[in-house]
Amino acid sequence: MSLNVLVTAGSRRVPLVRAFQRALLATGGGDVVVTDVNPLSPTVYVADRAYHVPMADDPAYIDALLAICRQERVGLLIPTIDDELTAIAEARDRFEACGTRVAVSPAAATAACNDKRATWRLLAEHGVEAAPTWRPDELPSPVPLPLFVKPRTGRGGVGAFPIRDLRELEFFCSYVDDPVLQPYLHGPEFTIDVLCDFDGQVLSVVPRERRVIRAGVVDRGCTVADPLLVEAGCRTARALKAIGAINVQCRIVAGRPVVFEVNPRFSGGIPLTIAAGADFPRMLVDLALGRRVAPRVGRYRVGLWMSSYESSVFVDEKSIGFSSTVAPARSEVA
Repeated sequence: MSLNVLVTAGSRRVPLVRAFQRALLATGGGDVVVTDVNPLSPTVYVADRAYHVPMADDPAYIDALLAICRQERVGLLIPTIDDELTAIAEARDRFEACGTRVAVSPAAATAACNDKRATWRLLAEHGVEAAPTWRPDELPSPVPLPLFVKPRTGRGGVGAFPIRDLRELEFFCSYVDDPVLQPYLHGPEFTIDVLCDFDGQVLSVVPRERRVIRAGVVDRGCTVADPLLVEAGCRTARALKAIGAINVQCRIVAGRPVVFEVNPRFSGGIPLTIAAGADFPRMLVDLALGRRVAPRVGRYRVGLWMSSYESSVFVDEKSIGFSSTVAPARSEVA
């Protein structure tokens, strides 16, 4: 039985697209389709087909995705960027009405994760140890320096800075747009990749240490065995009622993981998790095909290192562009 998968905002996510292509090849066939706004994005030339779509904040965005799902008979939709998650989650019923399963957490969870202050409150309510997150006017007295400032709804490490003294606090609170502040966490940093099925059951948890980070994405890292990190990933997923892939960012402080951010989507370091034997794309494909996937928490290769490098796609100028277009609706055909 074949299945078509739609990966949104393909951009540089070549390893993720290829992982889904391998999963489809192993399970009965099908194609990986991507969307993007830029015809020079590398996945446009790696995927089986590619479509141009509006930006995620465009009112026409969801309708554009729905049209592609209908035309391509997409069985599984994989959203990948924060800007689109809540809108896609809110439209879950519309996608499922045309036969497309959506691997995204509930809208309430995605909205909370897009607001770092709301993330802290949600996790704290569910007993997950998380870094307190304050607006500047909520800081305790005396101010608990050092601190870390970041945009309340930012991503990718943009606008994030350490604060060592009151002078820096004053400057960065005016420099960063809509800032929030967290205690500066001293300790090794980890990402915990978690996969849940469509009912929210945790299927797989893989913690990995982030040794070298570039533009917010791990460049060199290693899978680790730590029951406390695994438990933190499970508890976070349950707090969110997560569906599909999420990644939990934390540091080990005084021997315990302290969560400082949650992204309810695939992580940039997911190739390491897949290489370690936790094949999230394969599990999602099996789920979308109606097959039972048993939980495999703790089953992955420990001590596997990833050292990333740049790679390129080369395209003749005459071939630049999107391979596919959405056919007009029947009512629009003369």
